[in-house]
This record gives sequence, structure tokens and C-alpha cells, in this order.
Amino acid sequence: MKFTPYDFNTWERAPLFQHFVKDLRCVMSMTVEMNVTGFLQAIRQRGYKFYPAMLWVVSSAVNSREELRAGYDAQGNVGLWDMVSPYYAHFYPREERFVKLVTEYDPSCAAFCRAFSRDMERYRDLRWFDLPPPPNVFDVSCLPWTHYQSFDMHIFDQGIYLAPVITWGRFAEGADGHITMPLSLNIHHAVADGYHLCRFFADVQAWMEKI
Repeated sequence: MKFTPYDFNTWERAPLFQHFVKDLRCVMSMTVEMNVTGFLQAIRQRGYKFYPAMLWVVSSAVNSREELRAGYDAQGNVGLWDMVSPYYAHFYPREERFVKLVTEYDPSCAAFCRAFSRDMERYRDLRWFDLPPPPNVFDVSCLPWTHYQSFDMHIFDQGIYLAPVITWGRFAEGADGHITMPLSLNIHHAVADGYHLCRFFADVQAWMEKI
């Protein structure tokens, strides 16, 4: 992984970043109903499980845009990762407990799904936050029990967390036979505007169609 610090003398977003970090710390959140009908058909035909395939889709969308790969290095410098991976929650229903894991992003959906399966087996005895994540990650979770209308994740750090926080909910089938799923994105206004927030959902739809 490569990290490139921003040069605040030349970075065109530097004034906005400073404003939304120093003057008005602000996080944007949006939930969109995604049409997953064709995507579900495609992954069934290929034998992919939904969760790793959807992790790959959102990871591909995140990695395709610079504003979603912003973060900090070990020295606290603000900059851009060349690649980020999903830091996702895996739930154990019988125990009502979860574990947070990272599977390194791979441009190949098939390769990522295989790596996901290996990680599930390798870390099957871990729970909660037993495995510290690398710095180049973004947060992912799902709420498969509810088809919600809105979801907002508040991160109570110093108000400077830059990585995307992505969540999705339960499927719902409409009268027309189309299957939809709520998908939510939280992102700090210091690195993205409303345009970038909306573009993420278009990117996700495009990556689902690529499968």
C-alpha cells in the first residue's frame, strides 16, 4: 500500500478541508434504494455468496474515487491511499456477537470472494475487535434484519474521521418484481461534497452491472 500526503499549498481542496475540520466539522449521510435484481441473478449464476460479492462491489466503487480513499498515515498526515480495503462486520447469530475483519481488496471479484472465504476460516475463533486493522481501510456493516429508510452512523472521535462508513439493509421485493436494498454512505464533508456523495451510488450501480 502507498500513501501520498497532500500538499496543502497545491491541493485545490485544502481551503474546504480546513474549513470543515477547523471551523465546522460536518459529516454527510445518505441512504438510497438500490435495484439489486440483476446483481442477485448474476452472482447466483456464478456461485458467489452475496456478502463477499457486495463487499467487492462497494470496495470497487470506493477505490475508483480519490475522495473515498483519503486518510491519515502513522504520523497523522492527511493524504491519499492508493488502495483501501473493507473493514467489515461478520455476525454470529447464535452468540449475538460479531467480529471485525479485513479482507484485502482485489480487482477480481472471484479472487476477492476466495480470499474472503479463507479469512472466514482463518479467523473463525475471533470476536469483536481481536484483529487490529491496517490504516488503509473503510468501514462496512449490514443490517439484514430490517429494510430501513435511513441510517446514520455517528463517530465520536475528534470529528476528523475521513474514511467512508457504508451500511446496507434487508432486501424488499416490489410489486413489479424488482428487488431493492437500502444502501447508506457516511462521509466527512472535509473530503467530499454532495456531488461526490451522490456519485458513489451511481458507481455502486455500475459495478453491480459489471458482474
